[in-house]
Amino acid sequence: MNTLVIVLIAAVCLFCGYTFYGRWLANKWGIDPKAKTPAVALEDGQDYVPTDGWTVFAHQFSSIAGAGPVTGAIQAAAFGWVPVLLWVILGGIFFGAVTDFGALYASVKNEGKSMGLLIEKYIGKTGRKLFLLFCWLFTLIVIAAFADMVAGTFNAYTVADGVTSLSPAAQTNGAAGSISLMFIVFAMVFGVVQKHLHLTGWKETLAGLACTVAAFAIGMAFPVVAGKDTWSYLTFAYIFLAAVMPMWLLMQPRDFMTTFMFAGMIIGAVVGLVVAHPTMNLPAYTGFKNAKMGDMFPILFVTVACGAVSGFHSLVSSGTSSKTVSNEKDMLKVGYGAMVLESLLAVLALCVAGAAAAADGTAATGTPFQIFSAGVAGFLEMFGIPVYVAQCFMTMCVSALALTSLDSVARIGRMSFQELFSTDDMEHAEGWRKLLCNKYFSTVVTLACGFILTKIGYSNIWPLFGSANQLLSALVLITLCVFLKVTGRENKTLFPPLIIMLCVTFTALVERTIALVHAFGAGTAVFMVEGLQLIIAILLMVLGVIIVYTSGKELFQKKSVKNAQVKNA
Repeated sequence: MNTLVIVLIAAVCLFCGYTFYGRWLANKWGIDPKAKTPAVALEDGQDYVPTDGWTVFAHQFSSIAGAGPVTGAIQAAAFGWVPVLLWVILGGIFFGAVTDFGALYASVKNEGKSMGLLIEKYIGKTGRKLFLLFCWLFTLIVIAAFADMVAGTFNAYTVADGVTSLSPAAQTNGAAGSISLMFIVFAMVFGVVQKHLHLTGWKETLAGLACTVAAFAIGMAFPVVAGKDTWSYLTFAYIFLAAVMPMWLLMQPRDFMTTFMFAGMIIGAVVGLVVAHPTMNLPAYTGFKNAKMGDMFPILFVTVACGAVSGFHSLVSSGTSSKTVSNEKDMLKVGYGAMVLESLLAVLALCVAGAAAAADGTAATGTPFQIFSAGVAGFLEMFGIPVYVAQCFMTMCVSALALTSLDSVARIGRMSFQELFSTDDMEHAEGWRKLLCNKYFSTVVTLACGFILTKIGYSNIWPLFGSANQLLSALVLITLCVFLKVTGRENKTLFPPLIIMLCVTFTALVERTIALVHAFGAGTAVFMVEGLQLIIAILLMVLGVIIVYTSGKELFQKKSVKNAQVKNA
């Protein structure tokens, strides 16, 4: 089939999902454009910052559009492109966008509280502590996987037979790394300018675009050629700054600038598919069982996470975006809209991989990032863009997919750790509790644990990431069911995705645990790899079961309060 037809079908379905189902949910739950949002009522210049709706959308999309939609869609294509396409479209509309929008909505209606604090309010303190511990463990997995991925992308060296040498892509990788460093510098410049001059509309767009172009120009002119270890240290230094600095100074301006880059990447992929309209060479369906990946259920549904449904998104919705939304009418495009756009990105990645495959259906060699990057760079070259520029642009884009999630998850991990030990009266709390809740100390602890996990390696962490991510989405959905029921809102539409995701994730975690146990039984396991995976997998399952039981009990015991759609319901 022609890839252009596939993209058009997906785009129409996702647009209709947003227009009809998304707006139906917004009307059913209730949106009050005149209500004071937490960003306005609790403005503190740090986390609570009233922000233009499209800027919040840019932050949400940049944060959630991580490695998942590209990596997951291309990896899962081993089962065929049709199952992947169906799961991305149906999952995006009825699972992922609903979860993201619901988490944002519940948080905005509750003073911008994170999911952990929402659980305390509607389920209880025990549920809150367990959920926060689960979230913190999950953020460590994300930090480790994405940081290792970014450092590997910028790495300028290869090792063959014990000999280290410059890789053929050293110049391109070094330039992409240099651009990333310049992005941090110019993002802070843009943030300061934006705060003091209050730029809006075309002025804000022009300033952001100028800073983006400047970062690219300087980065490509002065590439930083360094090894993976050096880039790993630099990556963790960056996410430390992102976790502790005010939102307006680094994360928001960086996300705004990154949106231009992502827009260029998506437009380049779409226009390339329109002009070249290559054939989808990947097979439509290869069977329920795959020799390398396992059974399609549950593997397909945890491999394609961020493109269809992702628990991580809800942490962004309730952790950062809910504290910056200045008007409730922006919640639909931020929560639901950003997710369906990410689903479209997953479809584009699938089509690019399909075009890169051989005519006999053999998939292109390389990592999913390399396949996607090379494919879109090839499209850009068709329009006369120099090879070096196209390659630098796409290398930076795919690394930014991970980086923009990394900075958000580092901040969320820090906040989860703080909330885990915080009390209502922190002013008179014990000294050790104040230390653990200190934002600098909690950030260091979180990033140190994430850094240790990077030693396992990205490919070993990813299976756990998918299962934990989808289990997190199920835990968020059951919390939203309780919130909606207590406040007299419609919650029945959340039951199907909740039940399906619980079945998928627990099946995947049990299968992974059994595989790890067998590895130990066969004597092929290494403690720092399989051992840590097994410990984390068991912890996630135990926490998941307890949280589901506690939340489920509250769901059936809580009484609905009619006409409760009021501010801070």
